Amino acid sequence: MNYVSTRDNSVSVPSARAIGLGISKDGGLFLPESIPSLTKEDIDALVKADYKGRAKIVLRKFLTDFTEEELDYCVEGAYTGSFDEELPAPIYALDRTVGILELWHGPTCAFKDLALQILPYLLTTSAKKIDSGKIVILVATSGDTGKAALEGFKNVKGTDIIVFYPSDGVSAMQKLQMDSQEGDNVCVCAIKGNFDDAQSRVKEIFTDKQMAEKLAEGGYVFSSANSINWGRLVPQIVYYVSAYCDMLSVGTDLENGFNVTVPTGNFGNILAAYYAKEMGVPINKLICASNQNNVLTDFINTGVYDRNRAFHTTMSPSMDILISSNLERMIYMLSGCDDKQVTEWQNALKSEGRFEVTDDVKGKIKDIFYGGCCDDEKTKSTIKETYEKYGYLLDTHTAVAVAVYNEYREKTGDTTPAIIASTASPYKFANSVLDALEIEENGDDFQKLATLSKATNTPIPAPISALKGKERRFGDVIDRDEMRDAVCKYLKI
Repeated sequence: MNYVSTRDNSVSVPSARAIGLGISKDGGLFLPESIPSLTKEDIDALVKADYKGRAKIVLRKFLTDFTEEELDYCVEGAYTGSFDEELPAPIYALDRTVGILELWHGPTCAFKDLALQILPYLLTTSAKKIDSGKIVILVATSGDTGKAALEGFKNVKGTDIIVFYPSDGVSAMQKLQMDSQEGDNVCVCAIKGNFDDAQSRVKEIFTDKQMAEKLAEGGYVFSSANSINWGRLVPQIVYYVSAYCDMLSVGTDLENGFNVTVPTGNFGNILAAYYAKEMGVPINKLICASNQNNVLTDFINTGVYDRNRAFHTTMSPSMDILISSNLERMIYMLSGCDDKQVTEWQNALKSEGRFEVTDDVKGKIKDIFYGGCCDDEKTKSTIKETYEKYGYLLDTHTAVAVAVYNEYREKTGDTTPAIIASTASPYKFANSVLDALEIEENGDDFQKLATLSKATNTPIPAPISALKGKERRFGDVIDRDEMRDAVCKYLKI
């Protein structure tokens, strides 16, 4: 299994190099030259296996240049002792046909943990295989990726990690998680701007030739922990395959398949579900849920991607994104692997802020996806209504997904069994959740956690409780155009 670039498919590299590089030198994203299929024998084995066993079966399909011993090392290291009750992705049955796929039982209480606990193992193993220099992980985050990456890479030998986040674009708890991060090889910096500003400049730094020369002189190479890195994306496929197996195990009627709803901004999480579908998991409709930054909703419905619009800071900050990087991988596949066309579209997005796909691609998108969005008021009412009806507490991102799924079901009458991806603990956004439940608490962030726990009879996750009293190690706020200098300063190059 080799990997090609979305912008030049004559580039062909093994998975270790794709993971090690993070992004192709032409600015394209790596993806497998073909999507492997799950056989009946695979499904039988997957159903019987635990999460680690399932991860090994799926990853083996994609990472063919890794030995059995290397994959065992990566999977066992990532998923042993890191998740509540050794269950990384349990399903909570909301009602008879709808399940909440809880992806936040890891060390940072967000879905990114399922990929970012294993990425350090995949990346350091890849580095040994391709004999690279010391790896510098460069991360732009809208809130959750940063902390999950920092936690995954802290004190990992042969790596440094530098995280940039929008100073006014994350929750108080997300900010505390990042600013108090421990580790001798970590650096955190806030920027004046939004996530798109951070992500765009990280990509520019990646492809800056002068920067590459300075890195090489210092014995460093860049890689990424964002989902532009295939090593971040491929573990996310596992939990959709695992959810299918869990549904089979409890006897869910899947004769007509099932639907998947995902709250997403950068398109990586829903793209992983798309890959699971391509592997043979019987997913019917992929329901893409956006907040008020509804660029993906408009794209799915019109085929026009247009970031020339107001940027909204919402109560679901991890989705406050107008440039969805992983969309590039999907349009590459749906265009028939037309790298020249993808390059043209991406160049138009950079220069004009918009592009429009062909009618053929529009039709394929409509067949696969449903796009919907909701504003903060609808997000709040969904949190309140879901808690009152089911006694289940949603975070502000999962609430967007539930709202859009309800809209989809009402519009279409489709009652096929469904999974809704729950991407974060509500305790990461306690202030907004309290507001949604109309519970007043004027104390500090930790008093708000206690009030939410008492009012809903739900436990505060241990990783969040442990933040109380933690020293803030970082606090710099820089202009977005100073990011390159900040990297050089930290690395002393």
